[in-house]
Amino acid sequence: MTPEERRTAEILRTIARDERIKEAVRTSPLLYPLLLAAAKRYVTGETRADAITIAKRVEKMGYRLSVEYMGENTLDSQVVEEAQQEFRALTLDCSQLHTAVGISFDLSHLGLLLEPKMAYAHVEELAEQARQHGQYLMISMEESTKTEAILSVYEHFAQRHENVGITIQAHLHRSMEDIQRVLALPGKIRLVKGAFKEPQEVALARSMELNERYLELAELCIRSGHECSLATHDQAIVDELARREYLLRPNVEVELLYGVRPELAHALREKGVPVRLYLTYGTEWYLYVCHRLAEHPPHVHQAIADMFDPTRIHDIGYGM
Repeated sequence: MTPEERRTAEILRTIARDERIKEAVRTSPLLYPLLLAAAKRYVTGETRADAITIAKRVEKMGYRLSVEYMGENTLDSQVVEEAQQEFRALTLDCSQLHTAVGISFDLSHLGLLLEPKMAYAHVEELAEQARQHGQYLMISMEESTKTEAILSVYEHFAQRHENVGITIQAHLHRSMEDIQRVLALPGKIRLVKGAFKEPQEVALARSMELNERYLELAELCIRSGHECSLATHDQAIVDELARREYLLRPNVEVELLYGVRPELAHALREKGVPVRLYLTYGTEWYLYVCHRLAEHPPHVHQAIADMFDPTRIHDIGYGM
């Protein structure tokens, strides 16, 4: 990134966590539909039906799928219960698809911050329902202050349900130790760089050093034979993984966010690399979209164009 792009990314990650801005967007009859138009490049829509419609379309193109109903840091028990009902319905609807879907979620969306026992009960129920319908659960990783709690929940469930996986963020300094913990368990590992703004004593900034750490963690997963999903849009990392002949290993897939670098998804699929697309839906898209734009600040120009010409996003390009 240029210095200007790094500054833009920093601002986007900061406003992503500004509840005042988020609330202003949510309640504004002008801003909400305008920003939603830009969000729809990265978010399938606000309803489960929107997500399933797009899931069916991209599945026919040969892509694997992950789906998430967006939400986090929920402190209202009624909202937590509504989220649990939505995830139950999502698991059932995903049984319409022909391949195993990764049902992704934040534990803080299911009550981790409100009452941990509530989150445990909800994951237990979802894991069993997902198993019955041929799906698996993928626990997302959140801010570093929650990492230990999330890993503890995962360690509990991975010993009981082999269809529960975990996400590891390469940028955290602790992740080398964490990867050893999760490699001792049967669940799938999703490896990401990490999108959250963290202090330098906790995590690496975007850099060559972070790329090297990502590759080191990926190599540990791959060589162990562990099932892993390498979630990255970084061309340098993808090229290096290909050079090492890792992308066609039977335990490896590449996972890409819906709407981000569809040309890379298409190119990898054409080479026979298994590609999983990560689809999101719901009304809590503000944080998600801020992070997508922060990862590649030039997309801010694209977002502005999408706001005033929403027809631009009707064919994102997966069927190139």
